[in-house]
Amino acid sequence: MSAGIHISPDTIRSRFSAAMSAMYRDEVPAYGTLMDLVAGVNDETLAADPAERARLEEVDDLARISEERHGAIRLGTAEELHIMRRLFAVMGMHPVGYYDLSEAGVPVHSTAFRPVGAEALKRNPFRVFTSLLRLDLIEDDALRAEAARLLSGRRIFTRGCLDLIEHAEAQGGLTDAEAGRFVTEALETFRWQPHANVGHDMYRRLHDAHRLIADVVSFKGPHINHLTPRTLDIDKVQARMPARGITPKAVVEGPPTRKCPILLRQTSFKALEEPVLFRAGEDWQEGSHTARFGEIEQRGVALTPKGRALYDRLLSQTRRRWRPAADGSNASEYMAALTEAFAAFPDDWASLRAEGLAYFTYAPTEKGLAAGAGGKDLETLIAQGALRYDPIIYEDFLPVSAAGIFQSNLGDDAAQDFAASPSQRRFEADLGAAVLNEFDHYAAVQCASLDASLKALDGLAA
Repeated sequence: MSAGIHISPDTIRSRFSAAMSAMYRDEVPAYGTLMDLVAGVNDETLAADPAERARLEEVDDLARISEERHGAIRLGTAEELHIMRRLFAVMGMHPVGYYDLSEAGVPVHSTAFRPVGAEALKRNPFRVFTSLLRLDLIEDDALRAEAARLLSGRRIFTRGCLDLIEHAEAQGGLTDAEAGRFVTEALETFRWQPHANVGHDMYRRLHDAHRLIADVVSFKGPHINHLTPRTLDIDKVQARMPARGITPKAVVEGPPTRKCPILLRQTSFKALEEPVLFRAGEDWQEGSHTARFGEIEQRGVALTPKGRALYDRLLSQTRRRWRPAADGSNASEYMAALTEAFAAFPDDWASLRAEGLAYFTYAPTEKGLAAGAGGKDLETLIAQGALRYDPIIYEDFLPVSAAGIFQSNLGDDAAQDFAASPSQRRFEADLGAAVLNEFDHYAAVQCASLDASLKALDGLAA
């Protein structure tokens, strides 16, 4: 491959995200309908709240919202996970957080590949929630061995993709032309393949063990199972989906509606039943598979460990009273209980900051710089209007929310019991790298912004 000027990983990520979105729109037409609905709701929300629009413009978050996506894939082997980490690294995406979804009855553990720097996130905040199947949670020894055999025989990356990953690692990046080939080759890994690797009988055995196991083991690759746009008003999107011919899941996952959004709220439409051809000797047998769906998210402020502990306690308190049924039969009772419980969670930015429940960035105001307001303590600077603070958007995922989306799209019977066995060390060994702790990362961003702000104010005060 020829030498040349390397382009930014952010640019490669933007191209890949756009290509993925176009591919998924072709494969799942309802995703296009969802995109149009979200765009309309976001425009309405911003038009109705000029102050919020101005705030988003001030912190450079407005432009990223319309381009924001996250996807999700499910891998079958440690080798697949290791190579996937290298593939995402070419696009400036790094593993953040560890999620053991077996605690919620889903036999995988996961991380999220995403950009981590502020500028990279503004350029394109594309994320891919990436799960690795836990074969050790299959109780049937014979089925577990057969699943391992099937997975060991598949190759989910093209030769061209592997060559370009190796080239990027050796040369420190890709040229514009190489990046174009990389996007084309990498996209093949995520494309829907209607021909299964197994016969219908084996598919049924895997399906009976868990629907997600069948989704991973039965196919040639980790087809993208959803892409998620970001909305500024998820309740409005949820309410309008039926009029667009889309049936939403029964309840929005995550916290209830709030003036100051926290963490992450998600909803989705039901997984599609798609035609599949199963192996039948030298021929193919017609059948179907249900796994891919459409999802929407609304992101709020990132919570500190103290805030997360309060969130978890209130959510657990709610779910002890009501566990939302996939058919929506108790949706109103669940949402009422959730809203009642979360009345204990402060719902204004000042309290969230003062009580150490959420992370914020700091910036000196024009007033503060003009007055030379250095040398004063943090609370005084804020009270005098010399220092502003803005919520740090939560860029990651919630284990319970993610599992809730999985389960609601697979059906009530998919929520099977698996022994919880946190194994982050083994996951990181398979990954070939440590995952970034999201709390440490948000705390570092907050601290860096405060230090820079105080230095700016001190500099003018000197």
